[in-house]
Amino acid sequence: MDLRGKFIVFDGTEGCGKSTQVQMLRQRLEGEPLGRGIEVVVVRDPGSTRIGEQVRQILLNPSHDEMGMRCEMLLYMSARAQMMHETIVPALEAGKLVLCDRFVSSTLAYQLGGDGLTAEEISRVAEVAIRGRWPDLTFILDMPAGESLARAKPKFLLPFPDEVKSKMAAEMVKDRIEQRPLEYHERVRANYLEQAKRWPGRYRVVRADRGKEQVHEEIWRGVQNAE
Repeated sequence: MDLRGKFIVFDGTEGCGKSTQVQMLRQRLEGEPLGRGIEVVVVRDPGSTRIGEQVRQILLNPSHDEMGMRCEMLLYMSARAQMMHETIVPALEAGKLVLCDRFVSSTLAYQLGGDGLTAEEISRVAEVAIRGRWPDLTFILDMPAGESLARAKPKFLLPFPDEVKSKMAAEMVKDRIEQRPLEYHERVRANYLEQAKRWPGRYRVVRADRGKEQVHEEIWRGVQNAE
């Protein structure tokens, strides 16, 4: 794969090692002929813009438990639209390689079925949000949901307001999505695998329940062999 102007996404359930693998690939490219002369841009979804980070805080704040799934989906798409406008599309047009931690594949896994949402509805909204620029390659880091949840460290990903923190019980240390039950995360995993079956040309499923170096080597081969 000629990596200039390419868009690669890393996705999967909580704690599967996406962020680690994004950084490992970035570091590998900086020292390999395949990546020489190519500027790598790393982004996270939602986030990576001023507006996107504010939307991220709204989405992950545990106090927002009244949020409906359609509202949740649209907020993700809003943050994504800003990131495409402000960061991803300009980078791709400049011939840079974009590595993204989560993307529309997350919405097709986490929000699918909630409040009756279908894959077709989500995809139609995504077409508007991302201006039709789908990733060239998506790696799904797959592992059993229970194991991935156990890996997710109890932490707040954003500085929630003090008045929110003060109302939280001791067990409320994960973000709003991470707190959902195991059954929900098992459905999310199944939704990821279904996507890979539906679009085998641009998805690669990688077993994530191995050492990070083994996972990285499989991803590296996937990047080298991608069309």
